[in-house]
Amino acid sequence: MIEYKGYLAEVEFDAEAEILHGEVINTRDVITFQAADASELKRQFHRSVDEYLKFCADLGEDPEKPFSGKFVVRLSPETHRKLYLAAKQAGMSLNAYIARHLEAGAKTANAKTVDAR
Repeated sequence: MIEYKGYLAEVEFDAEAEILHGEVINTRDVITFQAADASELKRQFHRSVDEYLKFCADLGEDPEKPFSGKFVVRLSPETHRKLYLAAKQAGMSLNAYIARHLEAGAKTANAKTVDAR
């Protein structure tokens, strides 16, 4: 995966066409790019993101943000109740309690990913 200005892209090799092609994966808008080699691929990725941002600016619209910081989680009512009670016992809001635990889990997962490399 590659990153530029907060946009993440996955890259694949098309053996038949003998090209590398990529797509931004953390936005609903479609941003794609392709190239014959890795250095050109990186330039094309940057160019595609920059063109997307310019296109949005020209339209007077905000580009879709890669991550807003908000997402919906659906839980069973029982799990929701248990989390609410745990948050209250910790003296925290439900949002703060869940955010703390998700951040800790993400750190653990990221550490394991780095260790696996």
